[in-house]
Amino acid sequence: MSSFVRFCPVLALFFACAQPEPLPEYGQTPAFELTERSGRTVSSSELAGKVWVADFIFTTCAGPCPLMSTHMASLQRALDGRDVELVSFTVDPERDTPEVLSAYAKRYKADPERWLFLTGEKQALYDMIKKGFLLAVDDGSLTQGDTPGPGIVTHSVKFVLVDQQGLIRGYYSGEEAGVVDAILPDIDRLLAEAR
Repeated sequence: MSSFVRFCPVLALFFACAQPEPLPEYGQTPAFELTERSGRTVSSSELAGKVWVADFIFTTCAGPCPLMSTHMASLQRALDGRDVELVSFTVDPERDTPEVLSAYAKRYKADPERWLFLTGEKQALYDMIKKGFLLAVDDGSLTQGDTPGPGIVTHSVKFVLVDQQGLIRGYYSGEEAGVVDAILPDIDRLLAEAR
């Protein structure tokens, strides 16, 4: 028997073991119909078949939101032609009108073709974030005690990676300096799966 034939099972085992673990599946993203900064209605069905990254921010945030939006802007630049959407959902829709979101988006040079800023009815947004994306959000109105107080919005700082079927495939800290480097390989894996 030739040495090549004896080596084939070893080679097959190597390639089988070299395949990376698939990204986990955390559940289906919720259906939504919200208003984009341009004033047009955007539904979750428009994202079907696309890889997308979501975050949850508000424009008057003095905490993590500016840093998260800076990292999202860095991700937009790093995507460099990849067919990926970015979606920022406001957690303060009473203040974050389409006009306010438009001005905020301009600060971060958000490409309107690739980075959506969405607002809508507060209860619908909060239900979507909590039950669909499985993340925390609170406007402070239901909190007792000193922290957070009434009217102080608290929310998750996670970036959420969603695949072409609308499945949540990863959560990443939107505050961390290395978030773009952490999420890009997983985006590329999802894009490769579709080929």
